[in-house]
Amino acid sequence: MRIFDPHIHMTSRTTDDYEAMYAAGVRAVVEPSFWLGQPRTSPESFLDYFDSLLGWEPFRAAQYGIAHHCTIALNPKEANDPRCVPVLEALPRYLVKDGVVAVGEIGYDSMTPAEDTALAAQLQLAADHDLPALVHTPHRDKLAGLLRTLDVVRESALPVEHVLLDHLNETTVREAKDAGCWLGFSVYPDTKMDEDRMVAILKAYGPEKVLVNSAADWGRSDPLKTRGVGDAMLAAGFDEDDVDRVLWRNPVAFFGIGGRLDLDVADPGATHEGNSILRGGE
Repeated sequence: MRIFDPHIHMTSRTTDDYEAMYAAGVRAVVEPSFWLGQPRTSPESFLDYFDSLLGWEPFRAAQYGIAHHCTIALNPKEANDPRCVPVLEALPRYLVKDGVVAVGEIGYDSMTPAEDTALAAQLQLAADHDLPALVHTPHRDKLAGLLRTLDVVRESALPVEHVLLDHLNETTVREAKDAGCWLGFSVYPDTKMDEDRMVAILKAYGPEKVLVNSAADWGRSDPLKTRGVGDAMLAAGFDEDDVDRVLWRNPVAFFGIGGRLDLDVADPGATHEGNSILRGGE
């Protein structure tokens, strides 16, 4: 079983996770930029973070045989903080970089006017840079948030078929599918979706344009949930081709829209006596 986790925050995970993910079949990941867990105090903190998504994390992933790409954006939660909003001006210089395969995650957290502005601006950036967009749907008032998201997407220059609506569930999947967007589902130990609910949705709506992710971060989450969904699909009667479509071909197709997806794993280079990085060089 080959697995592409299209939404996982490896910055908050350990190398043990990379090792376990590879053993489970994970060969590629996309890491969306997200918030720190505590308020950022300046746009400059985003820049160091973006640099790490383009340099350090691909290096760490390559040591374990996993291809790493990222998405870059001002996330919805931090779009409400005036100290963070100026980072929008810096995004274009990151969105031209080879390792960036989408604009994201963007969307809504609390559905504020500031989030309206940031979402519209970043959908335009995605259109300007010929990139797809990874859109976070809110964890509260999910259906209202999805409908508001779709209104903004339809008003933008970005085609709906270049939009992945993430964190969907039973209350939002129908409207998202009818809109023509790609469908993203996060599988978590306690919140969001679980394996059985995911299988039920796949039975009801089919595997077309469906992406399943672990969204693993620093909270209680599990980077092996993608494998769990694959195993549950097989146990429920789906065939290996269906599993491969959901866990590999669909994310490859979506993140390949911008023409930058490279699934070859880069040579991580030399280390110093088994340490993570060669020391003493520039």
